[in-house]
Amino acid sequence: MTTVTRDDLTAYLRRLGVADPGSPSVEGLYALARAHVERVPFENLDIQLGRPPGIDPALSVRRIAAGLGGYCFHLNGAFAALLEGLGYEVTRHLGGMHTDPGALDAGGDHLALTVRVGGRELFVDVGMGDGPYEPLPLRAGAYEQGFAYRLEAAAVTWGEGGSGGEGWSLLRDGVPTPRMNFRAAPAAMADCEPAHRFLSTAEDSPFRQSLIMLRRGADGIDRLHGRMLIHTAVDGARTVRELTGAEEFHGAVTEVFGRTLDDVTREERAALWDRVTRAHEAWRAAMAASAPAAAPAPAG
Repeated sequence: MTTVTRDDLTAYLRRLGVADPGSPSVEGLYALARAHVERVPFENLDIQLGRPPGIDPALSVRRIAAGLGGYCFHLNGAFAALLEGLGYEVTRHLGGMHTDPGALDAGGDHLALTVRVGGRELFVDVGMGDGPYEPLPLRAGAYEQGFAYRLEAAAVTWGEGGSGGEGWSLLRDGVPTPRMNFRAAPAAMADCEPAHRFLSTAEDSPFRQSLIMLRRGADGIDRLHGRMLIHTAVDGARTVRELTGAEEFHGAVTEVFGRTLDDVTREERAALWDRVTRAHEAWRAAMAASAPAAAPAPAG
């Protein structure tokens, strides 16, 4: 893997708006995590463009410093490298994201972190986009951060043989993937490669099928799914806006999510808008086809 340099870390901290992170501390960790979820989006734009980035943490650090984002393997991978460079004790864990709130699989399509600092062990995840705003104590319980979260110790499974072991589950309401399970055992970035290859290149990967961008702020969650821009406030209020033109779409990418488009050519921007629009129209057609038929007019 590529080496993370001191200059890389300085540029990363500049992206986060953190001039002086100080010595490792619980307060410092919370501040870094808040800055990360506010400023660095979960996004799959490069996958949509057919040029998926690798997950070497040093390259992810440079990617974020340059104004880009990524998904969990990039975001949590880079954040772990940043924290280690600042002197924090970090452990990586393989996990699994689920639409089924009762699932216990931790198959490896997510990377989660735990951090030991100040005599405490904390669950840290800046790689969801719609996850916690701050770290959570790694102990079972309910936690309120504008949205409600719950951590549970769980016997999780993985692999075709149904093997498994000790782990944890993060439960959330009101999001497409309300459950994330992760293994208690430590993992290495190399363990993420099989899932990364599928998520970034397979035609049936959700990241290949739809553009997704997410950003967690103190006031709520911004989500861009294709051409639908959705804001869910911490008080439960929800606003939905359909982006109708390429300029409006690209403006949302940069202004709402803070993802620079400096690395995207004019031709690529046009191709992205075309791809997103075709997927949007297919979604519209599917929604119309599945809608109940209108009741027939009464006779006479």
